Amino acid sequence: MIIALASPRIASSLDEGLDKIKRLLSDASAQGAEIVCFPEAYLPGLRGQDFDVLPFNQADQERVLQTAAEYARTYGIATILGMERLTEAGRQIVAVVIDAQGQTQGYQTKNQIAPTEAQFYVPGNTRRLFEVNGTKFGVVICHEGWRYPETVRWAAVRGAKIIFHPHHTGSDRKGIRLTHWGSQSAPYYEKAMMMRSIENTIYFASVNYALRFQESATSLIAPSGQCQAYLPYGQEGVLVRAIKVEEATGVLAARYAPERYQE
Repeated sequence: MIIALASPRIASSLDEGLDKIKRLLSDASAQGAEIVCFPEAYLPGLRGQDFDVLPFNQADQERVLQTAAEYARTYGIATILGMERLTEAGRQIVAVVIDAQGQTQGYQTKNQIAPTEAQFYVPGNTRRLFEVNGTKFGVVICHEGWRYPETVRWAAVRGAKIIFHPHHTGSDRKGIRLTHWGSQSAPYYEKAMMMRSIENTIYFASVNYALRFQESATSLIAPSGQCQAYLPYGQEGVLVRAIKVEEATGVLAARYAPERYQE
């Protein structure tokens, strides 16, 4: 299976954001990708960071959904789009999964909200699997994948071959410039990517914004825990790679025995 991880720069307008989605979708499709994943809450942007979030109301939400579905259908590629969803309870961070025919398969909500985000968002309370071209996958969003590994295992024990992990780490204004993937002196994020794959024996595909001071790269981690490929820090673009689905055995996840953890 060929997958794509799209890393756009922060959008300065809804139109610009949709144009970036279109361009990266087109690039991924041209390289044979069957599915592409975008970063966390890409439209209108993740609240609580050091950049301005775009205005985003119900009409904007519908426009983003309809336009993304049109692009997915036009380029024949399934799409995981990180966005915001307005609900009666409040704003949620979600990843909407759209198939290559432009039909919405469903949403994965962010259920573990980071403390710094609690004033802006309400958590979801369900998890689900998705499937594209016979390959099952799950989605965990940023903080969930870093701090709550059970969110990844939930999907792995149910047959997911790959976990997509839209996220945001870093800044466009200040910070350190990473030069080596997985460096001991770097933040822990890339080491956590390795753990999420190797502790479940599945692929882990982590997707960040293209930021001037990224704290983690957009990366594809193999079931062995090795980094298969990553985008250079700060570079806007799309990472397209083939994965060997048969190598995602899930053997370690399958050995999880919750009955051994009784009080």
